[in-house]
Amino acid sequence: MKTNKELIKISDDLVMNKIYYIRNHKVMLDTDLAELYKVETKQLKRQVKRNIERFPEDFMFELTQQEVGNLRSQIGTSSWGGSRYLPIVFTEQGIAMLSSVLNSQPAIAVNIQIIRVFTKIRQMLLDNTELRLAIEEIRKKTDNNSKNIEVVFKYLDELLEKREDQKPRKSIGYKLPVKKQ
Repeated sequence: MKTNKELIKISDDLVMNKIYYIRNHKVMLDTDLAELYKVETKQLKRQVKRNIERFPEDFMFELTQQEVGNLRSQIGTSSWGGSRYLPIVFTEQGIAMLSSVLNSQPAIAVNIQIIRVFTKIRQMLLDNTELRLAIEEIRKKTDNNSKNIEVVFKYLDELLEKREDQKPRKSIGYKLPVKKQ
């Protein structure tokens, strides 16, 4: 028997390009998932409807007509053709749940790969956030240093002004005799 890795090879880039950000969720379209799972979209939807109790609204939701329009403008062309139904999108949890309703080996292999991509994306966002926080901390320190440098230069300017304003002082102490010629 072939292992999951031998069954399906899909690039991470291909999966990443099929992830969209809608309603504050990273989601994938039903048509894209069906394509990756190598099943028809209607078969995928049928399995989901048969097991609808496994898919609460934070696992999947149907797009509105406006969201479909926005998505089409992002993609450039319609990847789902002239479907009569609004697309359904699945969050990461919904995609994980799909593996339990689509029980084929290819679907399981693709699911594992998709979940790994979602994990990589989450890690990249976390790394990016940590980097931003570090940069912000450096910026604050730099701002403080700039203010401190300005204060130092202000004091130096004041000292220089005092030095210029000083009247020459009469020297005291031993004076050398002046030679007469």
